[in-house]
Amino acid sequence: MTAPANAGPDRAEQSLRQTLLSPGYRRLLLLCVLLGVPIALACFFFVGLQHASQHWVWVSLPKAAGYDTPPWWWPLPALVLAGLILAPIVTRMPGGGGHLPVNGPGGAPVGPRALPGAVLAALATLPLGVVLGPEAPLMAVGSGLALLAVRRAGEGGDQRASAILATAGSTAAISTILGGPVAAAVLLIEGAGLAGTRLVALLLPCLLASATGALVFTGFGQWTGLDIGALSLPDLPPQTGPDAGDFLWGLPTAALIAVLVTLGRELGQRTVAWTRRRTALRTVACATAVGVCAAAYALITGRSPAEAALSGQATLAQLAAHPHAWSVGALVALVACKGLAWGIALGSLRGGPIFPAVLLGAATALACAGLPGFGATPALALGIAAAAAAVTGLPLASAVLAVLLIGRDAHGQTPLIVMASVVAFVVSQLVRGPEPAAGPAAATGGAR
Repeated sequence: MTAPANAGPDRAEQSLRQTLLSPGYRRLLLLCVLLGVPIALACFFFVGLQHASQHWVWVSLPKAAGYDTPPWWWPLPALVLAGLILAPIVTRMPGGGGHLPVNGPGGAPVGPRALPGAVLAALATLPLGVVLGPEAPLMAVGSGLALLAVRRAGEGGDQRASAILATAGSTAAISTILGGPVAAAVLLIEGAGLAGTRLVALLLPCLLASATGALVFTGFGQWTGLDIGALSLPDLPPQTGPDAGDFLWGLPTAALIAVLVTLGRELGQRTVAWTRRRTALRTVACATAVGVCAAAYALITGRSPAEAALSGQATLAQLAAHPHAWSVGALVALVACKGLAWGIALGSLRGGPIFPAVLLGAATALACAGLPGFGATPALALGIAAAAAAVTGLPLASAVLAVLLIGRDAHGQTPLIVMASVVAFVVSQLVRGPEPAAGPAAATGGAR
């Protein structure tokens, strides 16, 4: 006698019900809610301090020196200093300063022992303009604090619970900078590659922790008035629905973005291999090269070098609000100089890879927006989605991120956003070479 066709789903539902009703899992959910508060507060002060330091380096200090905007040479001493600070952190501190950004947006959970190095590397170098974002350090803060709480509570022996709490902590942290728990949850679902009972059991703690964290993070931002730097586009070009011209030009543009982002990652992989020997000296050399790229952008365009040196949130918002303020030449120079700097930074410095890649995608698409029938709003939408899909390898999460960023104009752009994400993902997989074996320097990101 054969089992009924629905026996498998019934057993899965029963197993899920047993998991959800177990005292241990309910205690885990409560702990995730409680963890969301301190993690969000830590992330809030982390990002607030980073932005305050960044404002001092790129706005206050140049004005004190008599410049309205940073001069073209400003990134050179700033990035040399960043390399000098980072070199001993990478070579001597536990964890090597955190996750290598070329390995993706996250990585293995960062334990309490490696957390100080990751935080110090980010807070000391991101404000100096290392062309990386705060998302990977924030995830390190979330997972490190979660694991520290588990060990302090004496429950570190349950490896499965520790892994779930570390993932929930990372999700709570990343949700603060992505504007809420939805994008973070989709990122988790697609990135984890889980299904069925395992997915739900992992997703619920992460949703609770990230929702609590986003609420606390946003509330503190309104209360204190500090700039928290979440990825957002408050102003957009006039709404226009995509037409045949947008698809005709947009999908090849998405493929071009995927090629550019993938080439940047390939440069990052080569940089990793180069910095494995004489790591301290070559880390300083890479940081200096990043500064040269940012200075070259300022010399070529006459614009602020901060646009090429920083992570990209502010510049992306400016592009969205005033897409025609940049000439095509300036956009091409931004993509070339920032893209080269980003590729070098991916394999040698510390931070997150997503925010700069999103700016590169938006700038590439807007540079193509002058083509007949190709609008600025569709170009911006597909540029964000294509770049995110190429750098993360997660087309669904990238489409959701683009939809959330575009906001009220996203409904009409959704088909183009989804198609751009898929095209960019496929092209990036075709262009990407084989991943090199992880060496000692590349494996430090998850050290505990």
